[in-house]
Amino acid sequence: MAKLILSMDGLVLKEIALDRERISVGRKPHNDIQIDNLAISGEHAVIVTLLDDSFLEDLNSTNGTYVNGQPIKKCVLRNGDVIELGKYRLKYFNDAPPAPRTGFEPQPEADAPPDAPLPLGEIQVLTGASAGRQLELSKSLTRLGKPGLQVAVIARRPQGYFITHVEGEHPPVVNGRPLAAQAHPLADHDVIELAGVKMEFFLKR
Repeated sequence: MAKLILSMDGLVLKEIALDRERISVGRKPHNDIQIDNLAISGEHAVIVTLLDDSFLEDLNSTNGTYVNGQPIKKCVLRNGDVIELGKYRLKYFNDAPPAPRTGFEPQPEADAPPDAPLPLGEIQVLTGASAGRQLELSKSLTRLGKPGLQVAVIARRPQGYFITHVEGEHPPVVNGRPLAAQAHPLADHDVIELAGVKMEFFLKR
């Protein structure tokens, strides 16, 4: 299981297991990781964990969120990354093997589909070099996009399929509308625009 080690000035303060899908970081008491320091915004950042992957998002904080010294808005966390919030450090540890990330290739993740019956979803690429290619969304999590440019994940849940923006300055577009921060439910024949490629989501009957 992935975890974070919170420290300040080299002193370890606590260890946090990433055992929930969403963990918030900020100065206010309701955050999962509360850091009572004026340099930290009330709601500073959030870490979303889906299976073996964790994604960090800055929540428009006043002083910003940094990973390995670089300012970020959204990014995929990798083992050993150091998240910097003011004087505080959150070091990310994940011993799961990283998924390969080369080019614009749909990458199914994990093996166990949910128990509840659900029509099988598919993605058909409409434009670009992979136009005409189809991918069955039979896995619990599928990553789409180009790392460093724009990445999204489609999660297969008992109640349906959901797409989430996880990396890149601009969110993907579904049916002409940019995605919000939350997971967005996909409907039959939704058109997704991601990393310069259009694709259609549909349910097999």
